[in-house]
Amino acid sequence: MRLQIFGKVSLAEQLDENYRIGIRRHNEEVIKNRHILSRIIDCVKFCGAFELALHGHDESESSDNPGIFRGLVDFVASLDGVLKEHLEKFKGTSKIMQNELLECMLSVAKEHIIKEAQSSDFLSIQVDETTEIATQCQLVLVLRYIDAKSNVQERFFEFIPLHSATADSIATALKERLAVILPEDQKSKLISQSYDGGSVMRRSTAGVQRKIQDVYPNAHYIHCYAHELSLIMQQATSHIPKVRIFFSDLGGFASFFSRSPKRTDVLDKVVAQRLPNPSDVRWNFHSCAVNTVFEYREDLIRCFETIQDSGDFDLITIREARAFAMLLEDQDFKFFLQLFHNIMPHVDLLYTKLQKKDIDSDHIKKSIQQFQQDIKKIRNSLHSLVDQSSADGPQVKRRRSLSPEVHKRIAAEVCDTILRHTMERFSFTNHLVSATLLQGDRFEQFKITFPEDALSRTWKAYPVFNGSKLKTELSLIYCKEDFRGCCGAVDLLQLFMENNLEEVFSETVTLLKILITTPTTTTEAKRCFSTLKRIKTFLRNNMNQEMLNALAMLSMEKKLVTEMTDFNQKVIEKFASQNGEQRVEFLFK
Repeated sequence: MRLQIFGKVSLAEQLDENYRIGIRRHNEEVIKNRHILSRIIDCVKFCGAFELALHGHDESESSDNPGIFRGLVDFVASLDGVLKEHLEKFKGTSKIMQNELLECMLSVAKEHIIKEAQSSDFLSIQVDETTEIATQCQLVLVLRYIDAKSNVQERFFEFIPLHSATADSIATALKERLAVILPEDQKSKLISQSYDGGSVMRRSTAGVQRKIQDVYPNAHYIHCYAHELSLIMQQATSHIPKVRIFFSDLGGFASFFSRSPKRTDVLDKVVAQRLPNPSDVRWNFHSCAVNTVFEYREDLIRCFETIQDSGDFDLITIREARAFAMLLEDQDFKFFLQLFHNIMPHVDLLYTKLQKKDIDSDHIKKSIQQFQQDIKKIRNSLHSLVDQSSADGPQVKRRRSLSPEVHKRIAAEVCDTILRHTMERFSFTNHLVSATLLQGDRFEQFKITFPEDALSRTWKAYPVFNGSKLKTELSLIYCKEDFRGCCGAVDLLQLFMENNLEEVFSETVTLLKILITTPTTTTEAKRCFSTLKRIKTFLRNNMNQEMLNALAMLSMEKKLVTEMTDFNQKVIEKFASQNGEQRVEFLFK
């Protein structure tokens, strides 16, 4: 008898009816308190998802401006009788309570992401750095992996404050976080690290990528391909003097109207289209400006003529408007406008593809090849472009106007610059040559001549492979026509999963997961910075780091938070496990 009841409640307590009634009442109260806390958590999640400020200036009962969170709680209480009844007793709208809930929510979300990352076969990181409104240097860490449902995930993990943006400080911060994410026996799962190409990041001897690779040997360095495209267009639009002058003049249109509301009013009435503001950071400003000026050129001329004929403007404005009107009629300007109007759509298309998170190396190579073919077509048709520019009606005579031959030579130089830098900057490195093994359009060629060199370099970059088994599987894939219709690594992996072939082609599946997990861009990190600017504003610049990370997590990973059906319960459990007298009200007996 003693053995059976050892460690259990005494028999006297079990027989005490009042004791059992007390436990039942306590548990009923706990259920009610958890319901109330869950509603408050929903309010915090709502504010975080839509990047709204939680704290108001004055959250007292008599305040006329208590803030969004307090107003949202009051609104939910008007629809929920239980919350309305107990809101006065449960002080769940205080700033201390809000911060504690945010910490618990951040902890639950990060634990879920770490669990997903550890259960995946491979992991990649995307890292970028910026300075926010409070002049604090922030490093963002994004994890990329394939989850249990074979979906590619790019998860925001954390904003890391830095005292200095040196290679040592960045590498140290990353190592600390990676040690939490990946245990000692899973270091080989980190297969790539992607940065924006700054010297601090990419240097092969003392850069961040070298310091990380010393600890994680399989973490190959990837330069963001979207950033590479930006550098290509910067070269094409800046190193040729005549082209640089053209884009300088192009930026002057937006500057002219942005300096005066009266000028903008005329622009809205005549053109009904705003011009994009110039930016040295965002290269695609050039694309928007070129397309806008090209499409509304005649309307802009009428707009400048309206300003000249109006008596409401000063002489300086009239003089500048006359100069811009003449510029729009200038033969050189019209030629370069037409040239880049032909080029920019292909650049925008490639840039859009490079920003997709499910794009793989095979898709990138095909997209780049198509981009090169499009630029070559433009280069081969320059003679018709020059003839069209010369035949476009009467031209405004201008001293030192360029001849058609010079137009053609400069346009050819622009196209050659884009093609040359595309070949150089988008050339595959040794660890990405593995993508060529799974290019569907080359399977027939590989059936005759097996790509031994690409296979050996792949095995050298990733020693996890069984080389002979991988070769056997690839040889079988090359012989089967069914696989040749697959477009990219994602489609091929999906085919294996749908037909339960992952065990038969185990090495090939591993190769596919490596290719898919390897990021080609740091676009997700840029999106995190956009969220950071919306959360930490001039009026909210004293936000602490934990609250910043929690609000950023709720905003950027709101889909994850929504899909976790037990998210609120996990937050309540973590909240109740903390020390405090009130926490007993959320624990069952």
